[in-house]
Amino acid sequence: MAVEAHKESLDFQAEVRQLLHLMIHSLYSNKEIFLRELISNGSDAADKLRFEALSDDALFEGDAELAIDVGFDKQARTITVRDNGIGMGRQEVLDNLGTIAKSGTREFFAALTGDQARDTQLIGQFGVGFYSSFIVADRVTVRTRRAGMGPEHGVVWESDGEGSFTVETVRREARGTEVVLHLREGEDEFLDGHRLSGIVRKYSDHISLPVRMAKEGEDADAEPETVNQAAALWQRNKAEISDEEYAGLYKHVAHDFEDPLAWVHSHVEGKQEYISLFYVPARAPFDLYDRERRHGIKLYVRRVFIADDAEHLMPQYLRFVRGIVDSNDLPLNVSREMLQHNRLIDAIRAGSVKKVLGLLEGIAKEEPEKYAKIWTEFGRVLKEGPAEDHANRARIAGLLRFASTHADTEEQTVALADYVARMKEGQKKIYFVTAESFLAAKHSPHLEVFRDKGIEVLLLSDRVDEWLVAHLEEFDGKSLASVTRGELDLSELAGGVERKKEKVSRKEKEVLRRLRTVLEDKVKDVRATDRLRSSPACLVVDENDMNANLERILKSLGQQVGGSQPILEVNAKHALVAGLADIDDETRFADWAHLLFEQALLAEGGQLDDPAGFVRRLNDLLLTLAKPATATAAQDPPAD
Repeated sequence: MAVEAHKESLDFQAEVRQLLHLMIHSLYSNKEIFLRELISNGSDAADKLRFEALSDDALFEGDAELAIDVGFDKQARTITVRDNGIGMGRQEVLDNLGTIAKSGTREFFAALTGDQARDTQLIGQFGVGFYSSFIVADRVTVRTRRAGMGPEHGVVWESDGEGSFTVETVRREARGTEVVLHLREGEDEFLDGHRLSGIVRKYSDHISLPVRMAKEGEDADAEPETVNQAAALWQRNKAEISDEEYAGLYKHVAHDFEDPLAWVHSHVEGKQEYISLFYVPARAPFDLYDRERRHGIKLYVRRVFIADDAEHLMPQYLRFVRGIVDSNDLPLNVSREMLQHNRLIDAIRAGSVKKVLGLLEGIAKEEPEKYAKIWTEFGRVLKEGPAEDHANRARIAGLLRFASTHADTEEQTVALADYVARMKEGQKKIYFVTAESFLAAKHSPHLEVFRDKGIEVLLLSDRVDEWLVAHLEEFDGKSLASVTRGELDLSELAGGVERKKEKVSRKEKEVLRRLRTVLEDKVKDVRATDRLRSSPACLVVDENDMNANLERILKSLGQQVGGSQPILEVNAKHALVAGLADIDDETRFADWAHLLFEQALLAEGGQLDDPAGFVRRLNDLLLTLAKPATATAAQDPPAD
């Protein structure tokens, strides 16, 4: 049935206009990258055609030889990149070339910094390389037809990149996509065969699809020559692959503009046979914390692209890893459902995780400065590991890094092995404190006795740390213990303090009793403690209760949590607490009691139920303290 040809003019999505503005004003520091991006898109289109043709061979339309052709016309001042891959229908053109059809668009633009190198890298990871055409072109024409659709379903898309584009239905015999770039003034350097072929070899040598160009000076009908190696790089012997080639493949796989920090390339043989090549990027993508985004590992079966889906090949806590898995044993018609229930996939996943963890362990041991960079970018994601991967919990724990009282800086450089090596004689626990910020953790009153005794405490202030310590119960035979949970007992340490070695006097017991009475609706108990030195009070929770920081995090996420009451521990020898014994006025005593509780709550990052009441009580007590000083000043004779 004939399709009515029609042409319409449409406006770009607002985000695309913003992106084009950045592109046209030379956001990319290296203009030649446009060719790499267009060739990469053509390669992806060929991969998609191969995959869909597994179930419908008719999509090849009698031509299964896939290739990308690059040409130029000096007189017309155009560059053409043509592929015979899957192509696009009209709606796909509208979706792919008029909008940024990805989640996280707003976050992407919020992440733009104005720094050229950083923003370039972000755009690459966002996968919008087609728009890089407008760096060198003031008009771009796209002609395309989807494989399997009739010639009457061809589509022409055209734009000058200024804010709008046109889409027209036309007749097109050839399947696939042709992109024609009408060059801007001053971009004639790209109208040169040697220059273009050099760019292809530089950026696209690793692509398994042949990239062809006609030799200059030859007849237009002459057979074009293949410019790139046109072989799957990962299939080659590691010794034959240069670092530049590895980096080139990474940029194609990850749509990144920076070289990777590290990679591991493995050929597995035996009961199953597969090849894996995994990369650690130099920077975290802007959507790293979007746990729903699972693209990063490309799955091939005997060099045929199957899926770009990390979900079945890499766990969530390693979602920053990019790379390729090529299996010789999986069926070519493997479906997403089969991936979920396939022993071979499970074995590949287990082997892949071990390879990546081994790579990270090697870097941590041999190149600590490089590992510090990896931790800065991906540490918070790795901290999800102990909860998700019980089989590798010990290995993941060895890769974790924390801030601690040993260095007292916010940098997370302390490994658990370092902590254990510095433990006091007789110490059996790894102590930690969790808080909403590093400063809140560093200045927590719970640390006073630990600092006094020279006992190191891990300072945990990432939100994920609460999740981590809930699942990482021990390391190297040493249990992890929160300094804010339960009664403190340091008697295990050689030369340590004896718990409750100073008896509580009758007078102090009476103060504790009165505090319990006043605060009975706010705390579970009031007791004396030896964990404090300079602070009058702190809040702790029972061993099996949820700690206050986790409770606050869950509430901020809209979770309903049972409000377990804390225990108020007071430093009975502190002047502020000792002075309460002399207050006979019960109203004034109650004000002091509430202030003691509220300052302890604020010290650990909590929120007051009645801030105005706190301010009123504080002002009343300050005025009371100020009156004697005012009266004394009034009685003093004036100076001569």
